[in-house]
Amino acid sequence: METGSGQETETAGAEPVWTGLPPGLLRMRRLLLVVWLGLLAVGLGLLLGLLCGPAWAAFAVLPLALMGWGWVLIGRNWRSWRYAERADDLLISRGVLWREETVVPYGRMQLVEVTSGPVERHFGLSSVQLHTAAAATDATIPGLDPAEAERLRDRLTELGEARSAGL
Repeated sequence: METGSGQETETAGAEPVWTGLPPGLLRMRRLLLVVWLGLLAVGLGLLLGLLCGPAWAAFAVLPLALMGWGWVLIGRNWRSWRYAERADDLLISRGVLWREETVVPYGRMQLVEVTSGPVERHFGLSSVQLHTAAAATDATIPGLDPAEAERLRDRLTELGEARSAGL
């Protein structure tokens, strides 16, 4: 079975075809990490150097160590996010230590939003948020290319309308 974008979906009984997030989201999150922790390290180093002496300024290395650890964790988290379009529902999987898989039936979707904040727009990214009747099952797919986000929104809206017509 083919979708409108040319991506294959799974056949009955087969594993779903998972789609990962684009690398732009990884670049954006890592850049934000470097900017904020870099500024913190410089500010902490200057403040401790001026107030307590140059030896204390060495504690500015702590935010840099945290930056290295965060760099690895952001990469692992980015690789854990994926989604799959199936015949009757959308699967969203995420999480490194605690895996979480959300199943959103097309017929239960009430609203599909595409959002993009200023930083996301700068990196050419958008997020898709799905709203259902139950607030606890709202799901988000972050960091998509705007064209893919719009395609997904249109497809999910179309499938949601078709599935809910029988209710």
